[in-house]
Amino acid sequence: MKPSISIIMGSTSDLPVMEKAAQFLNEMEIPFEMNALSAHRTPEEVERFAKGARERGIKVIIAAAGMAAHLPGVIASMTTLPVIGVPIKASLDGLDALLSIVQMPPGIPVATVGINGALNAAILALQMIATGDDTAQMKLAAYKESLKKKITQANEELAGVTYKYKTN
Repeated sequence: MKPSISIIMGSTSDLPVMEKAAQFLNEMEIPFEMNALSAHRTPEEVERFAKGARERGIKVIIAAAGMAAHLPGVIASMTTLPVIGVPIKASLDGLDALLSIVQMPPGIPVATVGINGALNAAILALQMIATGDDTAQMKLAAYKESLKKKITQANEELAGVTYKYKTN
């Protein structure tokens, strides 16, 4: 089984956030890999990873980082693959990481999700892959349908909640 999505995090301390991406991809039966690489501590390994990802069959890279959050941009500078940045709430409520990832220079785009938005990063990565994969497209459609069902069920449960002045 060869991975098509790579989840990279600056440190294993990001794993509690990034597990949501891994769980989603696992549920969707999409092969993925997870690694810790640091733009500052292991720059040579980051370069080797980014430059070799396409040849290994990777189609989308999800890169998570906190604070200065250089990892997504550094990876994006070394590959033509789409990179999705996940800002991690490590300091300044994650705003430092968000701004660092979203403010990339022209020519080096990084798609960016919200702070600690690992699940949305995985969904976006699968949507990118699904543009050329009917099976992935069907899995996404089923997932989106399940979201509708959750809201319908929530409204049914809310109907049973009573207050003196509640009208529905």
